This record gives sequence, C-alpha cells and structure tokens, in this order.
Amino acid sequence: MSEPAPELLVEREGPVLTLRINRPAKRNALNANVLRGLREACDAARRDASLRVVIVTGGEQVFAAGADIGEFAAAPGVANAYRSSEERARTWDALALLPQPTIAAVAGYALGGGCELAMACDLRLAADTAIFGQPEIKLGLIPGAGGTQRLPRLVGLARAKELVFFGEPIDAQEAYRIGLVNRVVPADRLLAEARAWAERLAALPPVALALAKRAIDAGASAPLPAALDLEQMAFAALFGTADEQEGVAAFLERRPPRFTGG
Repeated sequence: MSEPAPELLVEREGPVLTLRINRPAKRNALNANVLRGLREACDAARRDASLRVVIVTGGEQVFAAGADIGEFAAAPGVANAYRSSEERARTWDALALLPQPTIAAVAGYALGGGCELAMACDLRLAADTAIFGQPEIKLGLIPGAGGTQRLPRLVGLARAKELVFFGEPIDAQEAYRIGLVNRVVPADRLLAEARAWAERLAALPPVALALAKRAIDAGASAPLPAALDLEQMAFAALFGTADEQEGVAAFLERRPPRFTGG
C-alpha cells in the first residue's frame, strides 16, 4: 500500500526552497501537520547558509482556504482556540523572521489563515485567478494570526477595517491596487515568475538582503529616530564584508558582481 502524499511538499532547487501546501481534498486548509511542516522547514532554512530564497505556494485553484475548521470543531473552547491561534502565529513568525527573502506565489483562494500566511512573506505574487479575504467575521470570529495587524500595515487602516469588518473577498487586481500584492501575473506564469524573482534575489548579497529586511521590518513599528539609527547601524555593518568589497570593485571595473555571501 502506497504512502499518502505529504501535506507539505518541500522542494529544493539550487539556492531556492519551495514550500507547497498539498491538501487539495481539503482546499489546502492549514491543519496542524502543515503548520508543523512549515515551522520545521523554516528552522532548517535558518541554519542553511547556502539557501538564498524561500517560495511559499499552494495549488492552482486554492493557495490556502484558511484554518482547518474540522480541527476547531474537534477541540472547542477558549483554551484550545488560543492554542490554535498561537500555533498559527508562531508559524507565520517563523516565516517572517527568516533572514532569507520570502515570496508567496498565490493562485486561487487565499482566505483567512491563507491570506495571513501570504502576508507573512516579504513579497506576494498573485495569479490573475487569486482571491484574497479575511472572512472570519462571518463565523463570529476575527482574524487570529496576524490579519488585524499585518493587513493594516500593508494596505492602511481604513481598507483593513473594511476587509475585516465585512469579510468580503477581493480579486487579484483589487489586491494589487490597494498594495496587498506586489504584482499580478497570468496564472500559467505564476510559478515561473516567482522562480525568476527568486533567481534574481539569489544572485544578490545575502547579508545585505537580510539586514535590509530586518531594518524595514523592525523600523516599521519603531519611532522614526530609532528606525533611522537601526538603518545607519545596518549600513555601517556591511562595510568591510567580502560582498561589499566585491560590489564596489565590480562597479569600478564595470563588470557584473559575483556575490558569495561573505
């Protein structure tokens, strides 16, 4: 008897890691197995200096349709709900805090926890079939793993409140218009475009990318003077690295740089 397919597929190609949610019969609902797999993959990625970019994706029809409501029903009560929300929040934080740039490649539905998962990534590419939303209000709930916090930081308070209060989905073009996604591409080009972005990022200096990511993320919630101090310290820390020296030399010699991560 053959083993069932993993619910999270982990695919490594050169310096790029792709994490693919694989529960098509459950509309890629985010159950405990998927969350655990994502955290384990993030832990391994953090320790792998040769890994440069992480792509998170799902299926052609559904990226992730939210939390597994069946698990909610099987474990009712406030304490269980808190543990479930905390588990998802820890998973998204593990992804958000990776030093490597992360790309969400979204086709089809990204609802509830699926939308929160996409927002935990640094960049979001949407297929023209993508649908985003935080519909928790229609279950008598609110987003519980970043939807009330990451969403306003991306699209502003007014639009975030509209999406959370009404719980209505938006299509890819509207998501692009309000700043939820970086770009909309034809569905049949989604993974190729994500891979092209990943290859461009993989060719850039990884330490500089990691410090740029940290400065942007930490500075977004800090007072401006503190955020500017953080930026200046990160800028200064890069001087003297092998990649900084290579970048300057390549510029002066009018040739493409060859960054090694040093």
